[in-house]
Amino acid sequence: MSNPVPAEVDRNMIVATTLTEPDLRFYDTRRAPFQLYGLWHAQTEPNFKRVPDDIAAATSNGVKTLAVQTAGGRVRFSTDSQYVAIKAVMPYVKHMDHMPLTGSSGFDLYLDTEADSHYSHTFRIPTSAKDGYESIARFPDRKMRHFTINFPSYNAVDTLYVGVQADAAVGEGRPYRDMAPIYYYGSSITQGACASRPGLAYQNIISRRLNVNFVNLGFSGSGKAEPVICGWMAEQDMSIFVSDYDHNAPNPEYLAKTHYPLYAAIRAKHPDIPYIMLSRPDFDCNYDESVKRRSVVYETYTRALAEGDKNVYFIDGQSIFRGPYEDSCTVDRSHPNDLGFLLMAEHIGRAIERALR
Repeated sequence: MSNPVPAEVDRNMIVATTLTEPDLRFYDTRRAPFQLYGLWHAQTEPNFKRVPDDIAAATSNGVKTLAVQTAGGRVRFSTDSQYVAIKAVMPYVKHMDHMPLTGSSGFDLYLDTEADSHYSHTFRIPTSAKDGYESIARFPDRKMRHFTINFPSYNAVDTLYVGVQADAAVGEGRPYRDMAPIYYYGSSITQGACASRPGLAYQNIISRRLNVNFVNLGFSGSGKAEPVICGWMAEQDMSIFVSDYDHNAPNPEYLAKTHYPLYAAIRAKHPDIPYIMLSRPDFDCNYDESVKRRSVVYETYTRALAEGDKNVYFIDGQSIFRGPYEDSCTVDRSHPNDLGFLLMAEHIGRAIERALR
């Protein structure tokens, strides 16, 4: 890990702010030494996004809209400032009737140590916010710390500034494990609905637990495995692929038409990586249809095994919430709450751990 160095940005850069710290200086997270993860060419694109504009538009109107929502985006850095502030510039603020504003449109902060990464602060967003917001996290003393800031799951973000004390050192964040990112493809659940804050989406939990980088390609209602998005995903550098789009297939017949072709597209470009597929976890919301959908997913799995694939994994969604708290895992019989996401992280994380071994 490199030693912290002064940020390669203008120390005298002035960003309008309502925060009152007299020694506050903001830095653009697109500039070194800040490190952005989970976003498409984040250092050079005019706004943060998860998929290139042309690919998103060619896939569907839904993906075109959702691709600029920053689910899975992260910035890592280190500083000895006694506080960390953010100034987020956003084209809108997304309010949802089944998800806290801190999850749909907020950022949260984690403290990264050599041993783990643990929750530090929620940058709470005012309900009156319309085009972004500011917030600050303070610490009891001044010393070098390493941080991860998680981006909102359901909001677009044009620019994110991080504010620290003017004389603070600013350096790189802790590195992830030396491997290509894990790619997750799926539905609104994959995108992060309805975690109370972005750090509690299942991919972020797994990322902290295993210290792995990832890309979240959950598209709420629009993860339908169209050939355009499948072909684009197959071209990306990845270490593991997780197929979690059962929910967005309009019916079991559509799922049957697209599920194996998605697997085949990824396998054609990545013949050796672990491929993990799961059926939907809220199995009991429509039991008979869930059985049919699970059969489709399992058929892809068994076909892959029969074709000689020794690096394919199947997770039965029915097993994820099963137990004494199975009626407490969702907000609406479909989208997981924080407990539901924790259980998803446990099941999917175990499969990833096995694959990594």
